[in-house]
Amino acid sequence: MAFTAWTASTSFSVGDVRRATTVQSSGLVFRCSVAGTSGSTEPTWPTIKGTTIEEGTVTWEAISSVAEELQKLAPSAVIELFELDGTASSIGVPQIYRFHGGINEKVDGDIVWNGNTYSRYPIEATGFTYDGQGALPRPSISISNILNLGTTLVLAYNDLVGAKLTRIRTLKKYLDASNFEGGTNATADPYAEFAREVYVVDRKTAENRAVVSFELAANLDVAGVKLTRRQIIQNVCPWTYKGEGCGYTGTNYFDINDGAVTSSDDDVCGHRLTSCKLRFGETAELPYGGFPSAGLIG
Repeated sequence: MAFTAWTASTSFSVGDVRRATTVQSSGLVFRCSVAGTSGSTEPTWPTIKGTTIEEGTVTWEAISSVAEELQKLAPSAVIELFELDGTASSIGVPQIYRFHGGINEKVDGDIVWNGNTYSRYPIEATGFTYDGQGALPRPSISISNILNLGTTLVLAYNDLVGAKLTRIRTLKKYLDASNFEGGTNATADPYAEFAREVYVVDRKTAENRAVVSFELAANLDVAGVKLTRRQIIQNVCPWTYKGEGCGYTGTNYFDINDGAVTSSDDDVCGHRLTSCKLRFGETAELPYGGFPSAGLIG
């Protein structure tokens, strides 16, 4: 059965599961852990499994949309799809190429997922691993060049360097109804998928009459990209006062030296740890990690 979308101003019970109203690349849905009534506007849903969010009087916990099915004795087959997107102006590929290797569940034709058609094409993708230690993974993908598709693309678009490659995985039971005999599938659900894996083409590693191969890299593993992109200094807040990331919305006003003032026109922030002590309270948790390594105030 497909997941039901979240609705505003609705009473929810513990255990109710809802999805966002738009597809989430995180592959998450949300289970009610504290009963209550939802708010009037849809919240910004978390993107990390296990994270909780309060909206209205309901508390939601982020869970995997495919975990329950995978834990069954005989789960549905995993379907692996790929999107090659080089439509960025710097690359200029005129379309997004969608394809699959046809290696799952004896699929011998095109697959339709979330209204998009993924053509069956001879490919081999390896190296998509999760490892909390060492270097970031650098998967590779090899595409058949029998019809000269690979050579045509690399000659026209600078070896496709910088193009985005997205790996999408879902389960057969969630595929669009058009994939099934009679055009019906009661469990079709384009919101049920694993977290998407997004890489960029870093270099072409091989090209011959049979195959064209590429090495992929994570966004932060591309030459010239540095982390972090903003300066972080311990015990100094980098956010604009009362702007995005600050988190302080109180009505107490202070001058640059943290002295109390009565006019909002004189309200400024010294961007120091002591400033947050005054505004948030001695035992409050720091907003959005504003002070690296500072932990809790106090």
